[in-house]
Amino acid sequence: MENTSSKGTIKKQILIRSILAFMILCIVFFLPARTLRYWEAWIYMGILFSGASSVIIYFLKHDPEFLERRMRTKEKVKEQKLIIRLGWVLFLPTFLIPGFDRYYGWSDVPLSLVILSDIFVLAGYIIVIRVFRENSFASRVVEINAGQKVISTGPYAIVRHPMYSGNLLMYGFTPVALGSWWALIGSVLITVLILFRILSEEKFLSENLEGYKEYQHKTIYRLIPGIW
Repeated sequence: MENTSSKGTIKKQILIRSILAFMILCIVFFLPARTLRYWEAWIYMGILFSGASSVIIYFLKHDPEFLERRMRTKEKVKEQKLIIRLGWVLFLPTFLIPGFDRYYGWSDVPLSLVILSDIFVLAGYIIVIRVFRENSFASRVVEINAGQKVISTGPYAIVRHPMYSGNLLMYGFTPVALGSWWALIGSVLITVLILFRILSEEKFLSENLEGYKEYQHKTIYRLIPGIW
């Protein structure tokens, strides 16, 4: 009975957050564009929500506690709190600029590049979903949970932070997928911020998660195989 009640609470929270996310994205994309005829934004939102729906359906059935952990947003590590604040400062203009770009016609992104960028955004999301299935402790915040252990299989055997690898693909190609060259400025800054988040997270994990230092020696690269 308790598990059923917990699932019901999670479903309610997910529904509320999904509706809010949809409304916010509509405001962010279509209000600056001053039109609903912004097909790049509709396709992009379709990718995001179809990916999110598959994650929700799968984990509600197999691991609802994972979804509960993913809904935590309060960081406990001081450095991470600052990084998250800076992240919001960068994310907002990155997602706002494409709408203004669409309205004022600042960029002329070829259709082929928009479609290719959508493919890379989808590929990034698929990597993130694969990470979720491999690591049920992949929380949204930097923390150590009871029973948590180092994951070194699947994508974690290739790089230490495969979720961020997927995120970089998503955020790196988001501006072009939305038809904007100018928004790339924000995505580059987000990439730099993610690098700092990784370094801070590794410091925390090496100090608090048993076996993580050994894992660092075993899996050399953090983000991109052969590079970093």
